[in-house]
Amino acid sequence: MTVLLYDNPFSGNCYKVRAILALLGTEYERRQMSVTDYSERIEVLGGLNPSLTVPTVVLDDGRPLAESNAILWHFAEGTEYLPEDSYERAQVLQWMFFEQYKHEPAIAVVRFWVAMSPDPPPAEEIEKRRRDGVVALKMLERHLRERDYLVGERFTIADIALYAYTHVAPEGGFDLEPLPAVRGWLERVAAQPGLISIGD
Repeated sequence: MTVLLYDNPFSGNCYKVRAILALLGTEYERRQMSVTDYSERIEVLGGLNPSLTVPTVVLDDGRPLAESNAILWHFAEGTEYLPEDSYERAQVLQWMFFEQYKHEPAIAVVRFWVAMSPDPPPAEEIEKRRRDGVVALKMLERHLRERDYLVGERFTIADIALYAYTHVAPEGGFDLEPLPAVRGWLERVAAQPGLISIGD
């Protein structure tokens, strides 16, 4: 049985999963789900993922797994993309939690509102959320001024997790020009052998 990914090409969270699978050379099947029409979610994902979100994967042994960063961790286990050192592993988790609590709720949501939502909220609400995203990007900038990657001076799934929505942040109206460390890091991540683009 091949890994099955319930996916959407616009979603940065789904991109994370495609990225790690591409880096590992893992074959998988994609089934596309809408991020604006949820009418099929219960029927398709109800028995696999209680939150009915994408990405959801069904592993090659038939077990389902949800939440993009949990899926990243699962596939990275035992590979070069997840450190063996316990402290560095904890740091990877630190950045993955940061991504889900501080970064994604602002940057991904604003990008969706601006670029895809059929019914975006008022401009002042978008701008308030965008300010939260700028704060998260400045945190990244401070951390990356003295290092090439987020953890242990090498490319890990922490970088994949944060790259996913950072590299498309301009689609949500975020200006990366004042963030040279972030821009340099984005270039280093994009140059990783085997890494796909979000449109792939």
